[in-house]
Amino acid sequence: MSDSKDICPKCSAPLGDITETQTGKKLRRCSTGSWNSETRQAQGCDYVLWIQAEAKQLDEKCPKCGSNLVLQETRFGKKMKKCSAGSWDKEAKKAIGCDFVEWINGNTEALDIDCPECGKKLVLFTTSTGKKMEKCSTAGWDSKERVATGCTYVRWLKPGEVPVSSAGEEFLPQEPA
Repeated sequence: MSDSKDICPKCSAPLGDITETQTGKKLRRCSTGSWNSETRQAQGCDYVLWIQAEAKQLDEKCPKCGSNLVLQETRFGKKMKKCSAGSWDKEAKKAIGCDFVEWINGNTEALDIDCPECGKKLVLFTTSTGKKMEKCSTAGWDSKERVATGCTYVRWLKPGEVPVSSAGEEFLPQEPA
């Protein structure tokens, strides 16, 4: 008899092989279902088992207990550093061992470009997943009211696109004489 992890809980058919999405996430579909990329819909049984990515060991120590830290990615793409001595008890719904977690957010770099909407300076924001956007330096988020604050200008950049700026011209190669 095959393992219950290899059987679809919806229709009791066997699960298919492990496949990888364009974004690098791994999954197993029910063998009676498939994905139609033209209509962007599942056909047949729509059960999908998402496979959690393995945690990567880091050369950092936990500030709480001194154990090694690991880099973990959630199924939604958020990244965190967490203590290797900690885990999660599903039945009790609580952390076991060390509960240190540090969420990794994006980083911001100042640009020497004015905002087309308000005239203040723009910043280059890189998300934790590596996507880049130009946004106004006055932009913010009120988490209590759940609304954007300041200027709302945002322009997502395509892969390889770099914002044009006068900053850093001193690092350009000299023109031939």
